[in-house]
Amino acid sequence: MAVSPITNVSDTARWVAVYRAWESARSDALFRDPYAQRLAGPRGEEIARLMPRQARSGWPLIARTRLIDDRVAEAIRDGCDCVVNLAAGLDARPYRLELPSALRWVEVDLAALSDEKERLLADARPRCRLVRIKADLTDDRARASALVEALGSARRALAISEGLLVYLADVQVRALSADLLAQPALYSWVLDLAAPELLRMMNRTMGPHLANAPMRFAPADGVAFFEALGWRVEQAEPLLQAAARFGRVPWFLRLFAKFPPPDPRRLGNARWSAVVTLLRA
Repeated sequence: MAVSPITNVSDTARWVAVYRAWESARSDALFRDPYAQRLAGPRGEEIARLMPRQARSGWPLIARTRLIDDRVAEAIRDGCDCVVNLAAGLDARPYRLELPSALRWVEVDLAALSDEKERLLADARPRCRLVRIKADLTDDRARASALVEALGSARRALAISEGLLVYLADVQVRALSADLLAQPALYSWVLDLAAPELLRMMNRTMGPHLANAPMRFAPADGVAFFEALGWRVEQAEPLLQAAARFGRVPWFLRLFAKFPPPDPRRLGNARWSAVVTLLRA
C-alpha cells in the first residue's frame, strides 16, 4: 500500500505551490508567482514527486489559479474594497497581483500555516493592506468571529475559498455559506467546485496519497446547491475548457475539451470541475 505523502490538509498548500512555481518558470506563464518555489519548499517538491503520474502536470490547479486571479481583478474594477481569502494557505496573491494599495486583503487560516507563511515571506512586501486572522474554519464559533473581524469595516467585499470546500462535509459548507451571507458587506463568493464522478475518479487515482486529506464535498446538483442557500450564479467556468483556452490541457484531453460542458445544475456522471462566482441573491 502506498504511503500518503500528505500528512494533513495544510500539506496540500505546499503541493499546489509547486505547480505555481512550475507555471511561473514558463516563458508563456499564465501568471508569475516569484514566491511559489520558496513557499513550496522541499516538502512541496517531495509531495509533487510522489503524486501519481496523472496528477503531476497540475493543469487544473494552474487553470484555477488564473481564473481566480481574473475574478479578483474583475471584482476590484467593480468597486471591491476587501478580499477575504478563506483557508488562504500559501497563496501569494497579495504580493504578486497588481492591487490598489488601499485594498484590504484578509487571509484566514490555521495558526501554524499562517505563522509559517509569515516567516517565509518576512522580507516580502504586500501590495495592499494585508491582514491575517488565525482561525480554524471548521470551528463554528471561530469562523463566525473571524468573518465579523474580517468584514466589519468593508463596504463591498469578495470572499475566495480556493481548494477549501472539497475537504469539507456538506453541513460545514452550509454553515460557511450562512456565515458569509450574515455579513452585509459580502456581495460575492468565488469558489471551486467538482462533480461527484470527478471526485470518485480522483479518489480512485489518488486515494492513498490523500488519505490524510480526504476529498468529500461534490454536490450532485452542482451550483443549485448554493442557489438553494441564497446565492445567484454569476459564472461557472469549467476548468477543462479554460485550460484548453490557456493551452494547458494534456493532449489526450483536447478532444473532450471541445464538447459542451454539462449543465452545472445536473452533473450526473460528468467529470466536471469549475471556478464558480456567486452573488448574493
